[in-house]
Amino acid sequence: MMRTIRHDPDVAVRDILVVCLADALVGASLGAIAVASGLPWWLPVLLSVVVFAGASQFVFVGVLASGGTVLAAALGALLINGRLTPLAFSVAPLLGDKAATRLLGAHLVTDESVAFATAATTTAGRRRTYWFSSIVLFVLWNLGVLVGTAVGSVVADSDALGLDAAFPAVVLALVMPALRDRITRRAALAGAVVALLANTVVPAGVSVVVALAVVVPIVLRRERSAS
Repeated sequence: MMRTIRHDPDVAVRDILVVCLADALVGASLGAIAVASGLPWWLPVLLSVVVFAGASQFVFVGVLASGGTVLAAALGALLINGRLTPLAFSVAPLLGDKAATRLLGAHLVTDESVAFATAATTTAGRRRTYWFSSIVLFVLWNLGVLVGTAVGSVVADSDALGLDAAFPAVVLALVMPALRDRITRRAALAGAVVALLANTVVPAGVSVVVALAVVVPIVLRRERSAS
């Protein structure tokens, strides 16, 4: 199969591998940050299999690491992960008719896999590209997270590595492409201001959820205007 994919003109194998390897490094940072922050090693590993959404996983881990509750972490991650719903609808025709295949395909939806699939020139090419990029990314992301947990477990002083700064830096890198849009920038700025203000009066981790209560309506209004 790999040989067939490699010679398929509709599947940008090299580009896919480069992006997936870069994402694996991000996954490694997630695993290291989680474990070095005192969370159990299996938590980021489980999240990577069950959730498989980088931004949501970072938010979940970040809220817990800052002392927030599991409920606050889950709500924040769920709200952020909701943005993938339109992407799942866009690739639905590529997932086949079997319920199991469609369920798996929906679980593997990421910005990267949808972007690569959309760039293919034929329906068959989009289908092959989507599945190839999704599976490769899933495997490499989970391997990266696992390696990261091993690294984090041997770090005696997480502050010495600057892991407290690594979390916001990685999240910022993940959202930077979306900030090219004016309305998204406005929503992000409003959310940041609300989170900073709320952080002084609400329990740790809850400020993220409060900020999302402001951000989500702005984004939804943008989506309604676009439709």
